[in-house]
Amino acid sequence: MNMGGLTRNLALTLLAITLFGPPTLAQEALIESVCLVTDVGRVDDGTFNQGGYEGMLAAAADFGLETSFIETTRQVDYEDNLQTCIDADYDAIITMGFLIADATLAAAQANPDVYFIGVDHFYSEAPANLVGLQFREDQAGFLAGALAGLVTESDVVAGVYGIDIPPVLRFRCGFENGVAHSNAAARAAGVHVPSFIDPATGAETALQFIAEGADVILGAGGATGSGAILAAAAAGVRVIGVDQDEYLTTFGGGESPGAEYLISSALKRVDRGVYLSAGAGGRRHRELPRGGWSARAGRGQRGHRPGAAT
Repeated sequence: MNMGGLTRNLALTLLAITLFGPPTLAQEALIESVCLVTDVGRVDDGTFNQGGYEGMLAAAADFGLETSFIETTRQVDYEDNLQTCIDADYDAIITMGFLIADATLAAAQANPDVYFIGVDHFYSEAPANLVGLQFREDQAGFLAGALAGLVTESDVVAGVYGIDIPPVLRFRCGFENGVAHSNAAARAAGVHVPSFIDPATGAETALQFIAEGADVILGAGGATGSGAILAAAAAGVRVIGVDQDEYLTTFGGGESPGAEYLISSALKRVDRGVYLSAGAGGRRHRELPRGGWSARAGRGQRGHRPGAAT
């Protein structure tokens, strides 16, 4: 017997267990179904809502979850949409956006047997069945701003932002500080449009900034921001997207006019946050140290768009 080889293999095994812990056996799933309620907008908006939706689908594929979604058309519908998911007996509910946070907290308090995942939510006190996800938009915005400051030729750049809620304000703060860091001579203008689903106003605002000398436009406000960068790019002005890689979404993989003027997107990995949170409750497979495996498809996926049959 090769005792040297045996000793070496045993040492490596003990080292792996020390670093990663022993592999665990299959765990009983906390959740088997999940329902997503969008912020005002659609699951294929190319930015924020789509990120959450794609994260949910990825978790469903890996952990065998049944899924559904409801697209919110008005802020006053938040509570009703949450109740629809609750009445359908979903084990977990994902709510998208800062503005739905209060409704999510109330629903979690009233339904302790349902798990809630709030994207862009922060709670100083929350029940055990509610988790809020937050992101460093300021850091992504800073890098985008630093890039804008480097490429501007007019020393004027601008941001078209959505409603002035904390995540959007963090994007703006980071962007403007990034511009100042890379180009002290540049000026960063910005406007908050009071809607995330107004691409026409986003486009109009971007074109106004261009008329005032801006030669780089950031769009950070859902469909409103996407409308801004589409209009600016079509006019031959450099643009920066947010949340997703907007070359693949808003610009259709290069098919939309002006796609060549999209120089970057400030990514916000909502998809990853949702995936990890939903996966924490839906783990039903044998776990491997630091990155499990599975190839299990979701049990089913449904969705509801207002006015459509389900």
